[in-house]
Amino acid sequence: MTIDLTVDRAADPAALLEPGSPRLAALLAEIGTESAVRERERIAPYAQIDLLRAARFGALRVPREYGGAGASLREAFRLVMALAAVDSNVAHILRSHFAFVEQMLRSTDPGQREHWLRQAAAGTFVAGAATELGSHKVGAEAFGTTLRRDADGTLRLDGVKYYSTGSLYADALLYIALDGDGKLVSVIVPAGRDGVTLEDDWDGLGQSLTGTGTTRLENVAVEPGEVLVERPPDEDGPTRRFGVLQLYITAVIAGATRNAADDAIALVRSREGRPFAHAAARPAEDPLLQEVVGEMVSAAYAAEATVLRAAEAQDAEADSVVDGEPNPDLADRAALEAAEAKVVVDQVALAATARLFDLGGASATKRARNLDRHWRNVRTLSTHNPLLHKSQAIGDLALNGTPLPPNWFF
Repeated sequence: MTIDLTVDRAADPAALLEPGSPRLAALLAEIGTESAVRERERIAPYAQIDLLRAARFGALRVPREYGGAGASLREAFRLVMALAAVDSNVAHILRSHFAFVEQMLRSTDPGQREHWLRQAAAGTFVAGAATELGSHKVGAEAFGTTLRRDADGTLRLDGVKYYSTGSLYADALLYIALDGDGKLVSVIVPAGRDGVTLEDDWDGLGQSLTGTGTTRLENVAVEPGEVLVERPPDEDGPTRRFGVLQLYITAVIAGATRNAADDAIALVRSREGRPFAHAAARPAEDPLLQEVVGEMVSAAYAAEATVLRAAEAQDAEADSVVDGEPNPDLADRAALEAAEAKVVVDQVALAATARLFDLGGASATKRARNLDRHWRNVRTLSTHNPLLHKSQAIGDLALNGTPLPPNWFF
């Protein structure tokens, strides 16, 4: 391999985060501090990502023989939700990295697999982008980004990508391009490579700090070892499925729902006097407010439980992979459960985060509180995958036995 981004950090698996540990609780508490202020003032969470890098949060799924924690997907998703429950932006930033680790776990090239898994175990974060703006269909493999060879034999990468989530904070960047033969290839380069320009121009109504903007690749030199060796995807085979990538977004939504419920509790507890003339003397003793808080806490629980159930199917699919090829039936099952989880969690989360404003009246809408960030973030996250098309595909399968569409959006 030609890339060595290993940072000088301890590689002792015992130093990795453990669910329920005091170390994890302290880390999450530190990341959650001032998260509402960061989002309101648009302060990029570089320091918080560095904390996760130092804690090797991105090594959760890396096998122990490569220096990682060897966690199951169910365990990893539980921690992703815990992270999103203190800052959904930070959790979302790491989505591409977790997807890359899963990709390397399936790699058919032993050298590249070991190299990149050890990089992840050492704290290296990977991000990147595949999507390009244009008129082609969502999910279609139509790319203007190219990997060409100069007259002197040097490989060069050119193109413009969008939805580059996490790239501003990453150590290495992964891109999909077309090579000189018109074949899809994956290329990974250091984030600081000449010719790579990252623009923080995402202007969505939520998830404002994820670096989900434009990447410009201009005459970027690529070394041979930076072109990943991958098996070409079958047109209608299970290798085109990647339910983990879809379920990750749902996990972030579940965490944001928990964050909203926690803010609801804090909001009601912070109010001393009677909010309305005919209300209970203390807000925390008002049955109506108690009911809303109870609904929100229950919604967060339901969202988390749904993600964990779907994660079990992802684990079964991941464990079935042999030589880069998963079991088709388990791949279909994992895709279906990820889609079903999204349909339910999106609806639950959007309703719950909107209920927050029933607890505080007009004062709850003040920008200083930034309580609307939860609904905005959930609304933004929920648009990342096509909800209507997923619901329709699930119904068509249930009624007519029509297979789910064979692409990475399922």
